[in-house]
Amino acid sequence: MGTQATAAVSRVAGEAPRLESVIIDDPRPGEVLVRLVATGVCHTDMVMRDGHLPVPLPVVLGHEGAGHVVAVGSGVDHVAPGDAVVLSFASCGACPSCDHDAPAYCHGFFPRNFLAMREDGSTAIHDGQGAVHSHIFGQSSFATYAIAHGRNTVKVDGDLPLELMGPLGCGFLTGAGAVLNALDVRAGQSIAVLGTGAVGMAAIMAARIRGAARIIAVDRSAQRVALALSLGATQGVVADGQSLADHGLVGLDHVLDTTGHVPLIEEAIMALGPQGQAGLLAAFAPGAQVKLDAAFVMSGGRVIRGIVEGSADPQSLIPQLIAYWREGLFPIERLVQFYPFTDIAQAIAAGESGAVIKPIVRM
Repeated sequence: MGTQATAAVSRVAGEAPRLESVIIDDPRPGEVLVRLVATGVCHTDMVMRDGHLPVPLPVVLGHEGAGHVVAVGSGVDHVAPGDAVVLSFASCGACPSCDHDAPAYCHGFFPRNFLAMREDGSTAIHDGQGAVHSHIFGQSSFATYAIAHGRNTVKVDGDLPLELMGPLGCGFLTGAGAVLNALDVRAGQSIAVLGTGAVGMAAIMAARIRGAARIIAVDRSAQRVALALSLGATQGVVADGQSLADHGLVGLDHVLDTTGHVPLIEEAIMALGPQGQAGLLAAFAPGAQVKLDAAFVMSGGRVIRGIVEGSADPQSLIPQLIAYWREGLFPIERLVQFYPFTDIAQAIAAGESGAVIKPIVRM
């Protein structure tokens, strides 16, 4: 029969979504029906909205949802109706990466997260005219209800402020996971974080948790650099046309880029010390190329590492980040601004302009 819901439907590339009445399918085997409490707005939503990824239209975007389980399909036994959950990215659970606890590198990551349909080609959302594409990052959570998969549904404690927790499924997970998992920053090391949006700020907080001795926040915004300093950065660099070396950034153990700005990345790689690592996790334009000094990289054993979703397993990292939040070590509430679901267009615009680090829409 399905569930009546309100969803923000994107019908034209580049345009803001519009709230529409839709029907959400009942959960099939392996699926979970969730009543959303709130959903974060991520830069990737804007990339998909603008047609820079092959996401079919019409579609319901949104991939940082949190809410309560309404119903589960057969084969789902780790959550039950009434449970509080955070939704994250989708993975298959059966490929070599998933078998080795690396779902962020699932061999089917792209179709499961961006092609907006089930494996059989069906969608979970319908309106009066027909199918609306669903399953963006295994959830399509710009809606009052969403169909997720058991693998990307993470049970959390019922006493949490769920409206705050959704971005743990992508933006905050990506930044923190890059530091804790992919780069494995150790106590006493140095790291420069390029860009202080939601991902960069999460990385800075995670570096402080790990005990990094030198944490450099680099951004064009003096206001954001100041906030980064209050969240754990030990040095702030406001990009002013000078080189990173002119600001004393040399011999670093780690560089993490969240900007996708190729000239800055090329410069940052040259700031690495022996065995230093550069992590790249921005959404690059197709065909973007980073030039390397091969002798510099080889002779120092330096590493250039692509990072997806913080190299995280959401089932383990999201509870860990919640534990850090409870201890006051991961104060994500300082980065967010809430909007009613009816103002989703304003929330998206605020995130796109940089006026708000992490907009969250409340359902």
